[in-house]
Amino acid sequence: MADMDERLNQWLRDAHAMELQAEHMLNGLAGRIESYPELGTRIDQHIVETQSQKQRLEACLQRRGTSPSGMKDFAGQFTALMQTAGGVLAGDEVVKGLLAGYTFEHMEIGSYRILAAGAEAAGDMETARVCEEICREEEAMASWLLDHCREITQAHLMRHATESETAKR
Repeated sequence: MADMDERLNQWLRDAHAMELQAEHMLNGLAGRIESYPELGTRIDQHIVETQSQKQRLEACLQRRGTSPSGMKDFAGQFTALMQTAGGVLAGDEVVKGLLAGYTFEHMEIGSYRILAAGAEAAGDMETARVCEEICREEEAMASWLLDHCREITQAHLMRHATESETAKR
């Protein structure tokens, strides 16, 4: 059981780092999305959700007698910084952000499904409940992005066709 608990703790620390990465990526994009107000509003809402998710993971880790990994958290933040820097240079930043966000949401969904199953196997039903709750929030964000992908992409292309400075962001 100790090995199972330690593995679950590692996965929870990974998820905490993942949420820090998500928060930094979302903040970077939110600060630059000016011409797509509906997307900006939804990103702002998801930033609040992401901060709450991070706090709930911290509570799970604390309840389990451990804490987040400073090294994993730093790596997640550094990766987000590099992703954000790359997006700034792209002429289609909003579309690349949409793609990256949709992809990242699905990685999070998979991670939380695995975490919930692992927590159940370890007998930690509270952590399983938290992970299932967070998973539903990630599914809702992924669904929103999918539902708005067409209109955001088409708006970008229309703005780009008129050489509008608003196309990128």
